[in-house]
Amino acid sequence: MNEMFEIVIRSIASFGLMMVIARILGKATISQMTYHDFVAAITLGAITANLAFNVKMSGWQLLVALIIFGGIAYLFLVLAMNSRMIRKWISGQPTVIIQEGQILENNMRKLKFTLDTLNQELREKNIFNIEEVEYAVLELNGKLSVLRKEEYLPVTRKDFKMKSTKQLFPIELIMDGEIIDDNLNQNGVNKTWLLQQVKKRGLAVEDVSYAVKSSNGHLFLDPFKDRVKHPVDKE
Repeated sequence: MNEMFEIVIRSIASFGLMMVIARILGKATISQMTYHDFVAAITLGAITANLAFNVKMSGWQLLVALIIFGGIAYLFLVLAMNSRMIRKWISGQPTVIIQEGQILENNMRKLKFTLDTLNQELREKNIFNIEEVEYAVLELNGKLSVLRKEEYLPVTRKDFKMKSTKQLFPIELIMDGEIIDDNLNQNGVNKTWLLQQVKKRGLAVEDVSYAVKSSNGHLFLDPFKDRVKHPVDKE
């Protein structure tokens, strides 16, 4: 029973510490997963797992190791931000896979990047004909960035010389039946106007699951009670 209680305490402690370390390292580290981030994530994950479940090892020793490795990861992050040379060594650099419509086989071999993988990455970007690609670059996080040839680029409003309207960031106003007052205050949205809009649709705030003022200025309301006669229900 004492061992089970110790595991519970250690698990809570390890989870809390990893949350703190993740917050310190920042969102970019979590999303990008460069070489440095990959090594740090695996190492910290292994130490955290031992801290949570391996009662044969001293919790204090694992705790110290976790803090040290977290500090090393943070130090490398700071160094990379302040030095391009160090950043290049720690994180690597983007690699051109396709240049001027030509596949660079040597670069692909160095990266162990196969033609099957290249075609898969292109298909995920809705490019099924490789002849449409002018440049393709494998980024630090392993994702492929693609520039299409001019004749295959999508038509924009600018091409038609159409006047574009300013796009705003969507503002969440109601979530789970509660008004998000901070968002109203920060974005100058009148609460009375919001309540009027909700009332116009025959609803109360408590009836609204989600309300957002979209980028085009329109208000989208989704009530808890769905009004779809035949909703699709797939498991």
